[in-house]
Amino acid sequence: MSLRPTRRPSLRRAFCRQLLAIAGTSLLLHASATAAEPPVIGDTTLEAQLQQALHGSRVPAIAAAEIRAGQLNRLAVAGQRRNDGQDPVQLGDRWLIGSNGKPITAALIARLVDQGRLAWDTPLAELLPELKAGMHSAYRKVTLLELLSHRAGLPENVSDLKFFERFAHDRRALPAQRLAYVSRALRDKPIAPPGSKISYSNTGFILAAVIAERHTGRDWETLMREQLMAPLGMDSLAFGTTGAGEPRGHLKGKPALRPEDSNPLMFAPAGNVSMSLQDWARFCLDQLAGARGEGRLLSQDSYQRLQSLRAGALPASQKTPAALGWGVQASVAGRPGPVLLHGGSDGNWFALVALFPESGDGALVVANAGPDMGGEQLVSQVFVSLLPPKP
Repeated sequence: MSLRPTRRPSLRRAFCRQLLAIAGTSLLLHASATAAEPPVIGDTTLEAQLQQALHGSRVPAIAAAEIRAGQLNRLAVAGQRRNDGQDPVQLGDRWLIGSNGKPITAALIARLVDQGRLAWDTPLAELLPELKAGMHSAYRKVTLLELLSHRAGLPENVSDLKFFERFAHDRRALPAQRLAYVSRALRDKPIAPPGSKISYSNTGFILAAVIAERHTGRDWETLMREQLMAPLGMDSLAFGTTGAGEPRGHLKGKPALRPEDSNPLMFAPAGNVSMSLQDWARFCLDQLAGARGEGRLLSQDSYQRLQSLRAGALPASQKTPAALGWGVQASVAGRPGPVLLHGGSDGNWFALVALFPESGDGALVVANAGPDMGGEQLVSQVFVSLLPPKP
């Protein structure tokens, strides 16, 4: 399967990319704490590897984690927080992971389903009845399963770019902003009949967040803190890009500092979240634990639905090579799977993750520079080196 990323006229407005070619393998890129977590210690060998990878590149800093047999094996960071200073990155620093946040949003929705507050197969017209009259009629029967597996027929983003850009300086409450965004987006014509094929969509995940907000009475950010951050100990998770004294994303050779350089805060459910590498690994470890029946966050049915690895994990009409939030492939870079994959960028950062549920192996890599400064190339290079050995 191949998805072609949307190219926008300026990287300051760039949305998340979802396709890479790594080692000749096409990747559908879409990112647990175990009962006894090993201590996180910077690995000097991996740090040296990262320093060598940075040498001669335009990327200021990079962070990487290696997972083996369901445990965090190695973690290291290298480089500078900004390319206009001498402040080195630290192990506890936060990094923007872009669309790798989609599996996290999907996990939040799954947790609400487990609690009986939402249902996978309720149609959109019932989930958001106040929007029924204004939405394109084709969307009225769309379900959460279709939204989170990119099968709702929604375009990648709202078609009106000027409308989208205004959210960079919008001062309304974030739920009000998201409601305004989806109200406009649902008027767009579907690019495919809902349920017929995969069409990668950021809008679908913002819609899922709006649904969660409406049916719980709590904003998505609060739900994330209560339902994911607290159970998994993800204390560093924050919404939007990083701030002063932290690694900053880079664009066209300079730190990206303006609000309009990145996606707006209301966009967070589709992939505008930042966190430490340790916390990103905590989520991934729980996903791996869930695949073997030992996850802490979700029911076993929900882990199966999110990862779509077992027969019967989804109803026959919903089966798709894109799981709920994750992309799923039979192999990657010569390593047999199944493998859960995702990647993300706002144009200023670049991040990749791969998880192998059957072996419990995985790799996470992120850099504070986007494709225009070589972030994509460098992350891909390190990413492949951290995948489990070829058989």
